[in-house]
Amino acid sequence: MPRKNTRNTRGKIVSAAWKLFYEQGYENTTVEDIIFESETSKGTFYHYFEGKDALLGTLSTLFDEKYEALIKVMEPDANAIDTLHWLNRELFAMVDSSVPIELLGGLLSTQLTTKGEKHLLDRNRLYFRLLREIIVKGQEKGEIREDFSVNEITKAYALMERALMYDWCLCSGEYSLVKYSDTMMGIFLDGYRKK
Repeated sequence: MPRKNTRNTRGKIVSAAWKLFYEQGYENTTVEDIIFESETSKGTFYHYFEGKDALLGTLSTLFDEKYEALIKVMEPDANAIDTLHWLNRELFAMVDSSVPIELLGGLLSTQLTTKGEKHLLDRNRLYFRLLREIIVKGQEKGEIREDFSVNEITKAYALMERALMYDWCLCSGEYSLVKYSDTMMGIFLDGYRKK
């Protein structure tokens, strides 16, 4: 039980921080703002994070929280390809509405230069576990091609999502991430649909 409380407390801090980053901007958000919004204490904040900058690497946590919420409303018998497409649409709608483009760009750039943990590539994240589960079921039900391994499809899907986010940042968000990715992800996923 303590482990879940620890995760919930850390998650509250992460969620509060990203909400404030979106509403106020990263530069205008203070550690005190985050503590107040998350209803935690200064000691609790610094137990989990060295400072505000440490929160930049937590976007993957925010993404996984979104996936946790989506799991609860997923159609269990839906086609696997359609489910993957829906997950992408829902995540990117969240990105469009609550993740400042400069912070997303910053996270993506830090993942390129970091010598430490690359959060977006952590195969133990809920994101990767969920993708693998959907793909396994899709192959078992004959919905997804089997000439590619589960790991190959999972890696390609994650790569496609990162590419779409990177390009959106590179283009300064001049187009709708949701609309563009809806089209591009549809084309991509159709390549894995079993004919």
